[in-house]
Amino acid sequence: MSPESNTHDTREQFADVLSHLPEAGRLTRRSLLGVSAVAGAAFGLGVLSAPESVQAASVSAGAPDAVRPFRVSFPHQALVDLRRRIVTTRWPTPETVADESQGVRLAKMMQLANYWATHYDWRKCEAKLNALPQFITTIDGVDIHFIHVRSKHANALPIVITHGWPGSIIEQMKVIGPLTDPTAYGGRAEDAFDVVIPSIPGHGFSGKPTTTGWDPVRIAHAWIALMQRLGYTKYVAQGGDWGDAITEQMAVIAPPELLGIHVNMPATLPAHVSRAVANREPAPAGLSTDELHAYGQLDDFFKHGLGYALEMANRPQTLYALEDSPIGLAAWMLDHDAKSQQLIARVFDGASEGLTRDDVLDNVTLYWLTKTAISSARLYWENKLAFFDVKNLTIPVAVSVFPDEIYAAPRSWTQQAYPRLIHYNRLAKGGHFAAWEQTAVFVDELRTSFMSLRPGATA
Repeated sequence: MSPESNTHDTREQFADVLSHLPEAGRLTRRSLLGVSAVAGAAFGLGVLSAPESVQAASVSAGAPDAVRPFRVSFPHQALVDLRRRIVTTRWPTPETVADESQGVRLAKMMQLANYWATHYDWRKCEAKLNALPQFITTIDGVDIHFIHVRSKHANALPIVITHGWPGSIIEQMKVIGPLTDPTAYGGRAEDAFDVVIPSIPGHGFSGKPTTTGWDPVRIAHAWIALMQRLGYTKYVAQGGDWGDAITEQMAVIAPPELLGIHVNMPATLPAHVSRAVANREPAPAGLSTDELHAYGQLDDFFKHGLGYALEMANRPQTLYALEDSPIGLAAWMLDHDAKSQQLIARVFDGASEGLTRDDVLDNVTLYWLTKTAISSARLYWENKLAFFDVKNLTIPVAVSVFPDEIYAAPRSWTQQAYPRLIHYNRLAKGGHFAAWEQTAVFVDELRTSFMSLRPGATA
């Protein structure tokens, strides 16, 4: 069979499945084949070549410790290449079960591909990014990209917010306005923050380390250096997922400038609980109702949800397919945790959720265009910390518990883990990407959490 015939068959298979999808955002057979034909013809005629997915940015030269302005501008060819790869995906056979127990379902991925190839517009995300002050600075030999928005209000509290995987700076963009300009979002001037959102090395627009050693501890030191470089003498920090690991390591280091931290995926497991989870044992005796619920969540995650992390921790370089197939990358990212995958599935079915289809694809497209699938995965290989184990912090800590997180940390474990717990709250809704999908609640949690740490606040 000729390559042209194989491509034609792939497009036909895609169109057949899409014809059975819900009406919202459905691509017709004619328009699907047309999009694929245009992209295929361009490549066949040599008009386009598969471009390197590297951002073009205006970064002025300067001293190694200089803070340089940054703008995002990917070439048009990179977006044409992305669309071509989506519509010429070689699809697998469907799952043999009627649920997600074998992974992200074929029809759902085709639904996502349909929208991505025909309706999604990366330039809208690019414009949102470029509307924000972005910068690059070199720390410990690696370029660190970050968003830095100063509040117009006096006495704004500086905060550094760290994303995780498969997140990025995209998931925190919604909180910037409410945090920096609270009076425009129903808050008070005294609730204002100066917001710093860095991209973890190997992620997004930050540099990709070429040597080993960039683990959460080293990144924590880099963030401390970043805040010093920006001139902040007092600040707070926030994180979830890898952002929690990095933020908690900042608290372990405990520089005098760091007033306290807030986390939404805390490390609270008592030693005997951690051992039982790791060894796939039944829940220890004597756990309360909340503790049993948390143990059940952890037990399920360690047995059924940890596969992606194990592969990235052991063989990140083997994941070549993620750098070659945008659909492979998207499926890998969507299958992070069951609750998030279910939420995203509802979003692509047209449900009104905290996330939109564009939110989801903004994040995946950022990973694709920056070619960071493997460089981001290496953080799992670098990490030597037990993710959920207590880190013995001595500075003030605030915790927000969202019910659909990997586990809902009980108050009892949280109080034991953080002797200087200044805030604990269990929210009614939200999951792993809390800042992204429950923005208003998340912002309110930060305002409340750090109120007592602001200059002039009374205990």
